[in-house]
Amino acid sequence: MIGSNRIVPLITLLFLATCAPGFAGGTSQNTTSPNSLASFKQAFEKPPDDSRIMVRWWWFGPSVTTADLEREMRQMKEAGIGGFEVQPVYPLALDDPDHGFQNYPFLSNQFIAALRFASIRARQLGLRMDLTLGSGWPYGGPNISVTQAAGALRFSAVAVRPGEAELPLPAIVTGEKLIAVFLEKGHPNNFETETGSELVDIQNGRVRVPAGLVGPHVALFFIASRTGQTVKRAAVGAEGFVLDHYDPAATENYLKFVGDRLMQAFGSNPPHAIFCDSLEVNGSDWTGDFLQQFRARRGYDLKPFLPALVSGIGAKAASVRHDWGQTLTELFNENFVGPVEAWARQHGTFFRAQLYGTPPAILSSNALVDLPEGEGAHWKSFAPTRWASSANHLYGRPVTSSETWTWLHSPAFRATPLDFKAEADVHFLEGINQLVGHGWPYSPSMAGEPGWRFYASTALNPHNPWWLVMPDVARYLQRVSFMMRQGRPANDVAVYLPTDDAWAGFSLGRASVSEAMDKLLGPHLIPRLLETGYGFDFIDDAAINQLGKVEHGALAVNDNRYAIVILPGVERIPVATLRKLEDFARQGGILVATRRTPSLAPGLAEGEAQTSQIREMSQRLFEGPSVPAHFVEDEDSKLDKMLSSLIPPDISLSPSVPEIGFVHRKTGFGEVYFLANTGNQTRSTQATFRVAEMQAEWWDPFTGNIAAAEVLARPPGATTVALDLESYGSRILVFSNRPESEDTHATPGAGFPIAKPGVPLTRPHGKMPSALDLSTGWEVTFGKSGRSVVMDQLRSWTDDEKTCFFSGIVTYEKTFTLPENFSGSGLEVTLDFGEGKPIPETPLKNPGMQAWLDSPVREAAVVYVNGQRAGSVWHPPYSVEVTGLLKAGKNTLRVVVGNLSINEMAGSALPDNRLLNNRYGARATPQDMENLQALPSGLLGPVRLFTRAKSNNR
Repeated sequence: MIGSNRIVPLITLLFLATCAPGFAGGTSQNTTSPNSLASFKQAFEKPPDDSRIMVRWWWFGPSVTTADLEREMRQMKEAGIGGFEVQPVYPLALDDPDHGFQNYPFLSNQFIAALRFASIRARQLGLRMDLTLGSGWPYGGPNISVTQAAGALRFSAVAVRPGEAELPLPAIVTGEKLIAVFLEKGHPNNFETETGSELVDIQNGRVRVPAGLVGPHVALFFIASRTGQTVKRAAVGAEGFVLDHYDPAATENYLKFVGDRLMQAFGSNPPHAIFCDSLEVNGSDWTGDFLQQFRARRGYDLKPFLPALVSGIGAKAASVRHDWGQTLTELFNENFVGPVEAWARQHGTFFRAQLYGTPPAILSSNALVDLPEGEGAHWKSFAPTRWASSANHLYGRPVTSSETWTWLHSPAFRATPLDFKAEADVHFLEGINQLVGHGWPYSPSMAGEPGWRFYASTALNPHNPWWLVMPDVARYLQRVSFMMRQGRPANDVAVYLPTDDAWAGFSLGRASVSEAMDKLLGPHLIPRLLETGYGFDFIDDAAINQLGKVEHGALAVNDNRYAIVILPGVERIPVATLRKLEDFARQGGILVATRRTPSLAPGLAEGEAQTSQIREMSQRLFEGPSVPAHFVEDEDSKLDKMLSSLIPPDISLSPSVPEIGFVHRKTGFGEVYFLANTGNQTRSTQATFRVAEMQAEWWDPFTGNIAAAEVLARPPGATTVALDLESYGSRILVFSNRPESEDTHATPGAGFPIAKPGVPLTRPHGKMPSALDLSTGWEVTFGKSGRSVVMDQLRSWTDDEKTCFFSGIVTYEKTFTLPENFSGSGLEVTLDFGEGKPIPETPLKNPGMQAWLDSPVREAAVVYVNGQRAGSVWHPPYSVEVTGLLKAGKNTLRVVVGNLSINEMAGSALPDNRLLNNRYGARATPQDMENLQALPSGLLGPVRLFTRAKSNNR
């Protein structure tokens, strides 16, 4: 009889997880937890350094010098960046003995010395240092022979001609091995897989075919092979095959050759974490001893079922594919993830990893690493970002990082500060609270402007003229990251990931659980949950069965309490999982199946032995007039109404605004909500929060100021406030446990309303002064050249052929007279630069994003009034409060503006990489560099002073 050992790897998985240093809120990240509301507010005003953003620091070549490393680390520190992750990648220049330039090999003494220098200086500067344990991605290199290279099952179908007695075997090369040959009815592109037989008479490179065959037949050859994939974007000396992530010997070899050598740079002060970038081991679905491993784990021989992996036809095909996929996941967890984590622990560092893609990691594979990391700004569909944050919520880890800005507003140097904010806010909405910017391209002084750049995505360094506002951008991101680490996540819903259905859908060359999820979850579930006002986490079988407890009508997983569990179109589910969910439903939990109810036990063994139990439980749960669970056939039109009738949403918006998202954290002091408008239009609504009898305050992530929120109503068990969000705007709303009557420092209604030109922001006390137009008569000086012009009317620099391709810093200055009525004690005065203009969203060629809004300030500015810094302008509303800096009579105004480097790039020839590619091969092709155009730059106007009644922000 076919056996099954399914439960063993799950137990092993959780055992390893509990041993990891980052498990259940361990020491994998330093987090600040204020012990009172007062200290909480102080920390918000000046957030701790550990919540600063990090950057991926690309070392091209590698060819770095200590002088340039020193310079760039200091620039990071000055910009508000908290640390970096070193990732050595491909060269960008040829060796030049005349000028002392050299690309030295990866792992060479020079490279190790550069790492050692960076480590020492980072520690002295208070910067966190992480290190990619390799070059480029995935792990691999010259020490990986073809016999340890990423594995794949190669398949070939050859027609058998009438009367043919034998066939030649396919060519078998080093690193390959013939597994089996099958004879089936049909043609190479259309054959059966259940009626044939294995051909075992193989001699001298040929296989004998039985005589007397009737009708067309085909021989199916199965070969244990290699993908042939090599390391992407490899540095000099790091070229080679990607390793076999299912082979423990390959992992051990890699760690000894690469890992141990890299650690020689650090001595007794290892990096904070070692990093594994995107798996992306394309097509990897086999390893040398897979048949033996499969038999030991699944209890039957896979060889006779190999044709099922090709066609997927037949009653047992999906079950066999499931078992194949599950075995791949187990081998990946045990032979790669576990050993690398153990190696990191032995070397006194943490393991940060992006566990999604191929090989087929599952959600709970993240339990095996200290610092799971996500990627992707897709908050209304499945994304590895929420995959990682959900895993950390389930396993009790307070900090989740994401690779951020991977494809932001391509090409390099095109992204604006608003672009950075718009994408970062989406990552926050997905549960991220540590941003790792992608990325900072190392650039030697000899490279000039705009310096070196990565082949794709943004360039996040001072070669952007708008960098003058980077400290303000970084401080915003730091404050939100800090707030999103406080307390615990407060999500109502657990969305069950149909991992077993994903395994059952594997096919040759397509073996990824995470990549199957978007289709399995469907297009409607996530948008309906979010737009109805429910926060959610993903959950899987390991978390449910090993951590989950049914308590007071909730599924408790560590500190999480899920009142709702959704099974989205699930067909296969383990008996143990459905049994626990049945207990959950019978004790008052809300269990919902959508599209269909579970009907199969997963795998060939469980499918035969336990499917009847699954169907019986499904019938008890979902069929009949008085069942404990719920079934919704149409997620798009009925799920929201059904859930709202059972438990009020966390947030209800009236009117509904699909572009607004939220994150809810529950702290010892109250409730923290982050709210963001992901669209390019101003949105106003009334927001009702499922919070009662608590003090509501707006905490401004840009300034650190706090103001009382105006409460419009207090329905039973809830609080309603006005919510006005400008394009790509964001707010933090804090409900504290202190009764409202105790607050004597904040003015109700102050809030953070939108600065609309000509409209007072609060009810005025008496007549307000008219707006003062400052749009004319500016003296404009371009950069270090000292070229100066007078602009009677504000216009783009591109309107003048002399400055059309200028990229850099430009200073606008003027003197004006302020009327007496602008300096009243009850007034706040705002310098306003106009409104952004929404632009139509169009499909992008890559999976990235951008802010679909044209700013009146292109692209960022710092404002000085009478010699004092008033603030920066880089996001809506495009205004700065200047109260207290102005005086009646003569005033001076200076506005320093930085644009994009694209303009200079558009006016110059692109780099000629012909000789570089001839020497090293074309390791990367710059993307979206065709037909670059100079973009509008500078102050586009109008510029006006507005007044409003003074609020009592604090």
